[in-house]
Amino acid sequence: MKERNIQLTTPEITVLWTTYIQNTATICFYIHFLQYLQDSEIKPIIEEALLLEQSQLNKIESIFLEEDFPIPKGFSDKDVDLSAPALFTDLFALSFVYRAGQLTVPYFATALTKVARNDVVEFFDECLKTKTNLYKKSLNLMLSKGIYDRPPKIPYPKEVEFTKKQQTIIGSMFGEKNPLNVIELGEIFYTIERNYIGLILLIGLIQVMKDKEIKEYLLKGKKLAEKQIDVLNKILKKEGHLGNIPVSMEVTDSAISPFSDKLIMYLVSTTTSTGIYLLAYALSTTMRKDLVLQYTLLLTDITSYGGEGIEVLINRGWLEQPPQSINRNHLNEI
Repeated sequence: MKERNIQLTTPEITVLWTTYIQNTATICFYIHFLQYLQDSEIKPIIEEALLLEQSQLNKIESIFLEEDFPIPKGFSDKDVDLSAPALFTDLFALSFVYRAGQLTVPYFATALTKVARNDVVEFFDECLKTKTNLYKKSLNLMLSKGIYDRPPKIPYPKEVEFTKKQQTIIGSMFGEKNPLNVIELGEIFYTIERNYIGLILLIGLIQVMKDKEIKEYLLKGKKLAEKQIDVLNKILKKEGHLGNIPVSMEVTDSAISPFSDKLIMYLVSTTTSTGIYLLAYALSTTMRKDLVLQYTLLLTDITSYGGEGIEVLINRGWLEQPPQSINRNHLNEI
């Protein structure tokens, strides 16, 4: 039984529209990577990522066309210069797929819980399965190449314990603290990891950026990523952990940008928004008041930075507006 007479709901429009925009952006990066990839193990994964996202675009276009719904502009071959030299090494291309998987697997899982129309449910169910499979391939290859830095380990507890009464704020800040628990250690690790991958990305983008305003914005983002890595590593070291020092993934010496300024600003803005969400989640899981303070301070900085990026996108006419509902107040004006 066809369900074409059932109109798309606002959550269904949201996840389809957002997926379309995101895929058109990441496809530009995969196309650039494939121009220069030499590693025979990494290249098939990038090719699979490209084909997968192109297939998803085709399906979304089909749904929108049947609904007579405008297809988003997103990004195109005009936003990637295939004549530009390689900007990143093969290992970074692999880490890009890995990082994309970390973001899109939970995104598709959440999307699946927000849709109800049968064709949309089937689409996101397939997206989740295929993206999970690709993520596992990228993770396994990173492990085999020795560029996956495993999260911290702890001695196994000998018995079950229950949390004791919380200390006062002053005592927690300056007195004796409970050791970091496994939840806090895991969130610290992944915050450092994603900022490190973001830092490598920013180093490359800064290197090729000619626009002064955008370059200054990217430099500010680089300092912010370095600050997060430094703050959280200091916490780990104070607790007797070694800190997280990921394996180096290099940027080439190219000074020619393969990507449009619009694409670069979109990617940085999107990853910043995701960083806010993930840091807020880390904040919600911690029981240490000193860690709560650090997360809160970092969130303030990142939120301010994200707002500046949105302003740049709007001022330059680069921010594609999500579909809007009817402005009934305007219609009711006399």
